[in-house]
Formats: sequence, structure tokens, C-alpha cells
Amino acid sequence: MIAINPKDITEHEISKILKGSIIPRPIAFVTTISNEKIVNGAPFSYFNIVCAYPPMISLAIQRENGDIKDTARNIKSNEEFVVHIVDQDNVAKVNETAAPLPYNKSELELAKMTQVTSKLISVPGIIEAKVRMECKLIQAIPLESDGKVICDLLIGEVIQFHLNDEVYEENGRINAEKLNPVSRLAGSEYAKIGELFSIKRPE
Repeated sequence: MIAINPKDITEHEISKILKGSIIPRPIAFVTTISNEKIVNGAPFSYFNIVCAYPPMISLAIQRENGDIKDTARNIKSNEEFVVHIVDQDNVAKVNETAAPLPYNKSELELAKMTQVTSKLISVPGIIEAKVRMECKLIQAIPLESDGKVICDLLIGEVIQFHLNDEVYEENGRINAEKLNPVSRLAGSEYAKIGELFSIKRPE
């Protein structure tokens, strides 16, 4: 085994180890709205479930040179956002939204995504996703290093699910194969769901 102390390597090298090892990562495509009513859309793979009841999810949004990203700024400002699951049908459009745009420009317009009105919040979603979740901000936690905020950890409660008929089954489960989710690897690499298998838990 190779032993590496993170303090002995660069931030870029640390990032490559983390992103190449903690895989696959689910991808959240997040829509938010600015105070100027511009709809922002961006993908994040530092994303996961926090708890099931009440349903909560987490987003970790790193700052760039100390500057807060549009998504985190919008969520902290109006406390609403929509999380969409990225799948094989929408991943190309989602990738387009990762382009750097000015704060007053909408990534949804760039990627030609179709907005849909949310039921309980003011932030719209997109119809190109088979699963979307309307969320309210529960807590925003600034994460610091050497006295500087380097990341915004956001915890949101899902207050409304929207599920495509094909993926939501009668038993209440999501059909993973029909959802066709994609996950993030390292660099420019993504992964499909692959072969499914089951292992029973010990009784």
C-alpha cells in the first residue's frame, strides 16, 4: 500500500484521489432562482441522502477562491431548490449547464431545458428528469479551513416528489433500470448503472 499524507500533496492531487476512489457518485441537477428571478441550473456530485423521515438530502458546494457559487448563494437567499436525478436521457444537457456563465444568465436557456412549475415552492424544475424533488433549506453549514470558508454544506428537506410513471412501481419502489441513472467518476468520466445483483442481509 502507498501511504500519502494529504498535507504532502497538492489540492489537485487530493481531488484526483478522492474523485477517483469515492465512486460512483450520484449526480444532483439543482435548479435555484436568484433575487433577480434568473433560474440557475447546475450539476453536483457531492450529493446524498441524509435521512428518510423526514426526507432530507445534502449538497456540498465548494467555493472557488473563496467565492460562493450561484447555486449556494441562491439557496441561502430564498431557501428553496429543486433536485433532479441525472439519467442517460438528460446527462448531455446537464453537462452543458456546467459551462461558466455570468450570474445573470440562465444555464437552462443555454441547454434548452424545459421549465415546469413546482407545486409547493417558487423555484421551477425541468421536465427532462424522471425524478425531481422540491426542497426547502433546513440548514446551511459553512465549512472552514485555515479560517476561510471553503465549502457550503446545505441540508434540504424534500417537501414534494415528482416521479415518472415508468419508474415508480406499484410496490412504491423506483425501478432502477427504467430510471437509467448515471453516476460521476473522475475527470470527464461517467458510469451507467451496470449489472444488478442482490445480497441478503444477515438475520
